[in-house]
Amino acid sequence: MPKEMEIRDYVIGLIKETYKAFGFTSVETPCVEHIENLCSNQGGENEKLIFKILKRGEKLRLEEAETEADLVDGGLRYDLTLPLSRYYSNNSNDLPVPFKALQIGNVWRADRPQRGRYRQFMQCDIDILGEPTYLAEMELIQATTTLLGKLDFHNFTIRMNDRRILKAMAAYSGFSPDDYDTVFIILDKSDKIGLEGVETELREAGYDQQAVSAYLNLFRTVTDDVAGLKHLKEILGDCLDPAVADDLATIIAGVENVKTTDFQLRFDPTLVRGMSYYTGPIFEISMDEYGGSVGGGGRYDEMVGKFTGQETAACGFSIGFERIIMLLMERDFKVPAEPKLAFLVEKNMPGDKLLRVFEEAKKERQSGRTVNIVMMKKNKKFQKEQMQSEGYEEFREFFTDRM
Repeated sequence: MPKEMEIRDYVIGLIKETYKAFGFTSVETPCVEHIENLCSNQGGENEKLIFKILKRGEKLRLEEAETEADLVDGGLRYDLTLPLSRYYSNNSNDLPVPFKALQIGNVWRADRPQRGRYRQFMQCDIDILGEPTYLAEMELIQATTTLLGKLDFHNFTIRMNDRRILKAMAAYSGFSPDDYDTVFIILDKSDKIGLEGVETELREAGYDQQAVSAYLNLFRTVTDDVAGLKHLKEILGDCLDPAVADDLATIIAGVENVKTTDFQLRFDPTLVRGMSYYTGPIFEISMDEYGGSVGGGGRYDEMVGKFTGQETAACGFSIGFERIIMLLMERDFKVPAEPKLAFLVEKNMPGDKLLRVFEEAKKERQSGRTVNIVMMKKNKKFQKEQMQSEGYEEFREFFTDRM
């Protein structure tokens, strides 16, 4: 609807303006991907939600098909990260290092529509490719939180963890590397079922009771701050490279010192992020007014290399554009704008006099004002009230006998 489109257009403009100030440049990638790229075991649960595309024309041979691969050769992208990795692998020779990319585009998931979840929705990603240090994470978090502050979001929380810490905790507890993915899938439910529910599911899955107990005790003894992170580093000992915890602590402290809006930065050892392509720090935005995540991201240093054979450092942050718009709509958000002007013209006005109305509107528009020329209705009071709800605050009436 027009009111929502006005907000969407405003937010997109603010996104581009804000991220441009941090050195990001816009790129665009195709919405259709080769099916083998989408089904590469990197997209986690989202790979189960791909809209797959049938082969076309002579390539589609239904009578000879034995497997899905005989029928399908493409799919709609489920996020913007994989297309960006392929884009970078194809164009890296013509791009600066590091490359700071901004993407805004639709993605598709065969999900069950509900509040904040759609089958087609817009994502907004910023990524830094070619920067191996935590400078990338700090820039991404600062840019994203600056944007949210401009949209009057405050007191939200950035939850942070590192995939290497997740693996170290599992190793310390006695889980086999082959079990990590399943253990993390269960841990990822902790915000819904609590640590007690996680413990129950791990035991029901048949894992060693001692390993489960050791694992859950780690979460129960670690606080959600830098002190807790340092304490966990000491507990894990040789299972974790100390630089991993030190870098994460530096990111948290660094962002706290330069933040431009009110938000909390928390270490959360239960944060998993569903995508298996993450290799290092991961982060997620939580807002109480939504009751869940409205954005997230992390480091994915191995994805570009799957296309090029050469490892490329990469890190990205995506805001949940649709959820942000939904929250703004629920707040009855008003787009900042200059008062709009309406010209109400008497019906059946002669062409020469109507032309003078257009000339006056032209002068106002050249000065930067929004002018809407409409025919005057019998019920002018209702007409003006309706236009006032659309942002028109000034009205000029034109009658044939007064021109």
